[in-house]
Amino acid sequence: MEPQNAVEMKHITKSFGEVLANHDVNLEIRKGEILSLLGENGSGKTTLMNMLSGIYYPDSGEIYIDGKPAAISSPKTAFEYGIGMIHQHFKLVDLFTAAENVVLGLDEKGKLDRKAVGEKIKEICDKYGFDLDPEQKVYNMSVSQKQTLEIIKVLYRGADILILDEPTAVLTPQETEKLFKVIRNMRDNGKAIVIITHKLHEVLSVSDRVSVLRKGEFAGTVETKDATENSLTEMMVGKKVELNIERPEPVEPKKRLEVKNVTCFNKDGIKALDDVSFEAYSGEILGIAGISGCGQKELLEAIAGLQYVEEGGSILYYEPDTANIHELVGENPRMIKEQGIALSFVPEDRLGMGLVGSMGMIDNMMLKDYNKGHQFFLNKKEPKEMALQVKEKLEVVTPDINTPVKTLSGGNVQKVLVGREIGANPTVLMTAYAVRGLDINTSYTIYHLLNEQKKKGVAVIYVGEDLDVLLELSDRILVLCGGRVNGILDGRKTTKEEVGLLMTQLKTGGKDHE
Repeated sequence: MEPQNAVEMKHITKSFGEVLANHDVNLEIRKGEILSLLGENGSGKTTLMNMLSGIYYPDSGEIYIDGKPAAISSPKTAFEYGIGMIHQHFKLVDLFTAAENVVLGLDEKGKLDRKAVGEKIKEICDKYGFDLDPEQKVYNMSVSQKQTLEIIKVLYRGADILILDEPTAVLTPQETEKLFKVIRNMRDNGKAIVIITHKLHEVLSVSDRVSVLRKGEFAGTVETKDATENSLTEMMVGKKVELNIERPEPVEPKKRLEVKNVTCFNKDGIKALDDVSFEAYSGEILGIAGISGCGQKELLEAIAGLQYVEEGGSILYYEPDTANIHELVGENPRMIKEQGIALSFVPEDRLGMGLVGSMGMIDNMMLKDYNKGHQFFLNKKEPKEMALQVKEKLEVVTPDINTPVKTLSGGNVQKVLVGREIGANPTVLMTAYAVRGLDINTSYTIYHLLNEQKKKGVAVIYVGEDLDVLLELSDRILVLCGGRVNGILDGRKTTKEEVGLLMTQLKTGGKDHE
């Protein structure tokens, strides 16, 4: 039986000012299939799907739903055509229940029939294999439960075409497999599903076909069974790319950081870190795994001097080639720097904490050295050279190195930040989600740069959300669960399943296992 198209996008073109996001793109999405949409940063994937979901309107081209022309002018119109998009950043009201969030914005006549809503939600859950309590408040939900709620929201509205943007970004392996099982159930029930993702192993695991965009243009569609990680990367980049993460053995590791009994509270007064202790060594990559919000942010900020540490906690820095030991608790970033400690930090919040959006690359490079010396006129020669190096080495797409970084794409902003922090020649380098939002090619460039730092004797602390990468890149993996250290594992010997279990189930009284 010939597969039926749920969606046909023909000759779609969309530009924003002088930037051409999509050019003459043709795409088919079939009923009863899972289609993965791949492409480098800035290749136009999300823009294309935003046109299908009514957020943008194409400059030219046609969209057909079930073979009939469709004018999708808003997300509401998209729903009328049976199209629902689940975005990376959830759009939920924390104080409402699951059921209240599901019906929010719907034109329900008369008084809300909570029982009928709950029954319909249960019917959807039973049909596809979801697990959700309609009366649970959103603020009590895990990340995967919130994502489940977002999917149920669009199914409740009658969506037959679902678009999921980076759906596994913050899920554990167990949660990812559970999601894939549900997605397969939806496909088997005739739904058309599009997944935008950077994780090639997941593409090969869950999708039926893969469509690739390159620099805003359609590069082709292949059957997943005929594809490999290398062949897909070559389609995305236009050239062969080596997809091997190097992991050299640490050479003469020396203790660089000793974190002892650190407890911190977040801005809401909730305990984010609970009696955390571990050591980090020169010439190694210490990976940190944990469900989003388990204290990773507060831990790195505490080491960087940006987070208050409760009394009794200690963070010791062991100076290279000397017997000097510095206590970092109670010091702010400037005081740490004045002690001659070369500590670099790539925070999760790129523009809020890492860079100044209104400044260009040169001025953002200078931020590391604004306090160096007391000259009235700042020397821009070195920062300019560094900006040019970062632009070239990491292929930052920007009209000019003086262009405000807030006008760049998220991936390019991340490249500027990572390049600046590595360029500062640190002895300790901490990165929070360094490759979040980056395409596969740039991600591997970052992994290579981190390994270069490791070989130079830098102590690298890498907080990541992709467990496959953590297992390939890290020498040791520290697992956080509920703000506590739930295990420290050998990166070469552990498994994704073991790390995933430690991320979700707190051990009782057990010792860390090396």
